[in-house]
Amino acid sequence: MAFIFPAPGVAGVEATLEIEVSGDTSALAIPAMQDITVNNSNDVFTWTQLDEGSKLQIPTTATNSLELNIVLDQTAFFGDGVSSNVAINKGIFGLSKDKTLVSFALYLGDTSTGGAGKNLTGTGYITGLAPTASADAPVWVSPCTITVTGDYTVV
Repeated sequence: MAFIFPAPGVAGVEATLEIEVSGDTSALAIPAMQDITVNNSNDVFTWTQLDEGSKLQIPTTATNSLELNIVLDQTAFFGDGVSSNVAINKGIFGLSKDKTLVSFALYLGDTSTGGAGKNLTGTGYITGLAPTASADAPVWVSPCTITVTGDYTVV
């Protein structure tokens, strides 16, 4: 059995997320992820017929998204303002504000059987930013969603 598991602090057995804009030569690695959720929600069309005792259903298109919580790094969140790579220049906030289509690669580390992990890739838009700080959590933390346009690809 080959479980997929993140093991914080163990090289090669982790979840990492990189985003980039078409034409970039380098990706922006999203630092300090606290958690991540991969959503693949298939819609279902339901109908009833007079000759059936139960409802009938067929699957339709899916709504896909990545949801994560991150501890904010100033450069990754606001960008470095100088890089020729759009994602690194604008940062997470700029990409969201400008409604920039991004490509993402979520690495699901899995060296439990001596092999490499898999990448879940796709394209989408960054949304759902809501940075907060409090006396109990004195660093800025934000949820972040990548709403996927189209399907995921596993490589």
